[in-house]
Amino acid sequence: MQHNKIRRKDRAVNDYEQMLEIMRQCDVCRLGFQEEQGVYILPLNFAFKQFDDRLELYFHGHQKGKKIDLIKQQKIVGFQMDRKHELVTAEIACHYSFRYQSIIGKGEISLIEERSEKITILQYLMEHYTGKSDWQFEENELNRIAVMKLIVTEWACKEH
Repeated sequence: MQHNKIRRKDRAVNDYEQMLEIMRQCDVCRLGFQEEQGVYILPLNFAFKQFDDRLELYFHGHQKGKKIDLIKQQKIVGFQMDRKHELVTAEIACHYSFRYQSIIGKGEISLIEERSEKITILQYLMEHYTGKSDWQFEENELNRIAVMKLIVTEWACKEH
C-alpha cells in the first residue's frame, strides 16, 4: 500500500498508528465515483480492519440504487473522511482558518456476496459505532443488505 504525498509536509501525519487512530474516530467516509458528467460523491457509514499486508474499508446499504450500479461499472474509487473541525478566527478576513484532520485515498471496491463474510463485515460496522461485536443478523436482513469492501491501495492523512 502506498502513501499519497501531501504538499504541506508540516501538516502530514506519517505515523501509521496515528493515521489509524484518526480513521477510527471518523464517523462518515465519502466515496467518490467517476461518472461521465463528473464525480459522484456519497457519504456512508463505514468500518475498517488493518491486516498485515493491507487496509480494508467496509460499507453497507440497500442492494439497489446508483451506488450499486456504479460499483458494478468501476472498481477503483476515491475515499475521504475528516474530523475534529474547529474554526480559527482572526481580525482580518483572509487570516481566518479551519483546523481539522483528514484522510484521502483510493482503492478497489467490490460487493460481498458470501454470507459468512457479510456477517463478519456487518459485525465490524456495528463494532465501529457501538463498541459491541456480538450482533445477530436475521436471514431476511442479510438478503436485503448490500455489503461492500474497499481494499486501500493508497492513502494519506493530514492535520491542520
